[in-house]
Amino acid sequence: MLARQTLVRAATRASASAAAPQQARNMATLREIELRLKSVRNIEKITKSMKMIASTKLAKAQRAMNAGKEYGLANSEVFDHVTDTTGGTKLFIVVSSDKGLCGGIHSSVSKATRRALANSPESPLEHDKSVDPASPLVVIGDKSKQQLLRVASDNLRLTFNQIGRDIPTFADAAAVADLIIRSGVKYDSVVLIYNKFVSAISYAPAAVQVKGEEALKASDAFKTYENEDDATKDLAEFSLANAIFAALTEGHACEQSARRNAMDSASKNATDMIASLQMQYNRGRQAAITNELVDIITGASAL
Repeated sequence: MLARQTLVRAATRASASAAAPQQARNMATLREIELRLKSVRNIEKITKSMKMIASTKLAKAQRAMNAGKEYGLANSEVFDHVTDTTGGTKLFIVVSSDKGLCGGIHSSVSKATRRALANSPESPLEHDKSVDPASPLVVIGDKSKQQLLRVASDNLRLTFNQIGRDIPTFADAAAVADLIIRSGVKYDSVVLIYNKFVSAISYAPAAVQVKGEEALKASDAFKTYENEDDATKDLAEFSLANAIFAALTEGHACEQSARRNAMDSASKNATDMIASLQMQYNRGRQAAITNELVDIITGASAL
């Protein structure tokens, strides 16, 4: 009888010692899942807040974009009377921004610029395939600057940052145009590459061409009027500032739209991850409780 009780106690101790590491592992795993759940919930709060902020900014950006488009329409009316000639030196102005967390908004204009320089069939310049690969580049925004430095560092002439941190103004566009003209970069026409606002959930890279001073002077439509050289020069500078302002406002609206969509997707992914981790945590906790009950029942039945 004594030997039998001794064997039972030994078996109980052995099962308890074997279960202890398993329970410790379960507790450690549950603790890790709990910490991860907490971090994902915090991320979800941040992304939802950023989505709400982007939605508010998008409404303001769309109003500014509609006002900026009027400047672009005025430009197009001017250049409808200028002879459309291909060739010549083109200055590319890439319109981007300094902020991230907005999907592929910056890489889209960088890719469009590379295609235009390479005269690719997918180039935004549909009717002009005579672009010099060494054409000068001016980049507005640090994000596209970093991307283009890797592939076209020799083309860069000027870069701008801190433009469009808030809603772009005509003063920002005029300052950019003034610095470009003062830099002494030689060009026959300017090509602005920016993101075109299609809808609240989509955008597309686009290009608009602005003629230089010499193209305006050579136009038959402008020759019918007696214009002083200074007037033509001022018109070319003002048209460049108009086009930059229209591109800045439209690009800003696209950025806010893309950021809202990106934060919406991130919030949904966080919600799905929380549900998966919560299910995993519940299963692990249930398994740990079941193991403890099994040990208690086993010990009780052994006694």
